[in-house]
Amino acid sequence: MTSSSTSDPSTPLRATPVILCGGSGTRLWPLSRSGFPKQFLSLTGNETLFQQAATRLRQLGDVQWLVSDPLVVCNEAHRFLVMEQLREAGLESITTLLEPEGRNTAPALTLAAMACCNGEADDPILIVTPADQTITDTSSLHAALKKAVAEANTGALVVLGITPDRPETGFGYIQVETQTSDARHGVHEVTRFVEKPDEARAKQYIAEGGYYWNAGIFILRASVWLRALKTFQTEMATHLQKAWDHRTTDGAFIRPDPTAFTAIHPDSVDYAVLERCPGSEFTIKMVPLDAGWSDLGTWDSVWNFLPKDAMGNACKGDVMVRDSRSNLVNATSRLVSLVGVENLVVIETADAVLIADRARSQDVKHIVQQLNEQARNEHTLHRKVHRPWGWYDSIDEGGRFKVKRILVKPKASLSLQLHHHRAEHWIVVKGTAEITNGETKVLLTENQSSYIPLGVIHRLANPGNIALEIIEVQSGSYLGEDDIVRFEDTYGRN
Repeated sequence: MTSSSTSDPSTPLRATPVILCGGSGTRLWPLSRSGFPKQFLSLTGNETLFQQAATRLRQLGDVQWLVSDPLVVCNEAHRFLVMEQLREAGLESITTLLEPEGRNTAPALTLAAMACCNGEADDPILIVTPADQTITDTSSLHAALKKAVAEANTGALVVLGITPDRPETGFGYIQVETQTSDARHGVHEVTRFVEKPDEARAKQYIAEGGYYWNAGIFILRASVWLRALKTFQTEMATHLQKAWDHRTTDGAFIRPDPTAFTAIHPDSVDYAVLERCPGSEFTIKMVPLDAGWSDLGTWDSVWNFLPKDAMGNACKGDVMVRDSRSNLVNATSRLVSLVGVENLVVIETADAVLIADRARSQDVKHIVQQLNEQARNEHTLHRKVHRPWGWYDSIDEGGRFKVKRILVKPKASLSLQLHHHRAEHWIVVKGTAEITNGETKVLLTENQSSYIPLGVIHRLANPGNIALEIIEVQSGSYLGEDDIVRFEDTYGRN
């Protein structure tokens, strides 16, 4: 076994939290969609899962630690969601690494390690966590992380494991040594990683003991990860080094070279490296985590986590339930009522409704696959679409018209643009609008309107201190969102 050089004991440990913000959460459709995946949803409280992860990591550290601001790794398409949710959480200056396309967790972690690692003088311990989990006991998480950081400081790669309380078939498992001296202090040598088992094998693991669920939380020194990746995945390491060497920087955004990055074969941290570590030159250990953890990977797991009424129903939104038990109901835009049913998942959104047996909630991903195969867009975006300047909600449409409700944040503006196939009519219902319409620029207030002819360069801006709301009526032969030519854009979009 080998380890990197340890830190000077008189020097506080340096730790950098890393939030992996990829994933599409297909099993939580229709709330979770590829354009607005589950990590950006508020499933268990007022904060989104991403904001919860950032808050938990911000609270790390004591006199023994120097904790840097977190790094976030996310998809290019989600950068403005990340930026806005960090702003709401009071973490506006966070460095964000943007993947041009998702390539799973191993490339994402490697980008973070490259961003942090600058030789022996700058080689922090990385605390790597997904953005789409929930943990109720932060103090227990921090206690487990302290043990894990101490092990990582010796050069080990460390994972957190969840003690299983049921024969779960949706998680990977970690098998560990239970009879070593370190095990008595809550640190275990990892024997092997196990794929998601069938129910019979999962029951066997529970009966035998020494098996933990893989929480997907990793603690390791940046240089150790890079060395392990180069050992086990030389081709991936080469492509990633090239992508990093040719990166570009735009404020808090860092973009790896897209050509080199997209040449990488997608792979997870576990498959690419960790599963190969037992018996190799790289030490791999596990620290148990008992902190009210859930990955909220299915609607059934969300039901398990949420508070319930006397009949076992977990309800959110405008919901009425009678003579029904053990249901999960989430209503977002209208009244949903249940009578005389059991063990259902009912998820209502403005443009889609899911009704499923709770025991079959793993299979929701097949509906998403079917939507994709049929080239439908209900798996990508909600009817209400968030943009860096605010949002729009497509409230009605027909063969040659579309009606949108648009909100523009104070001091924000849309791009200077034109459309080849549609004209637009804007009616101000709240706030003040500054409208560029060809060569003219005007200020409009409530109940005033403006007509934008087809092919005319235009822009909508909010110069005021309150949100601007307008109704937009589009008319024309083609009303797709790709009918847009941008000339200037505050947010760097093409």
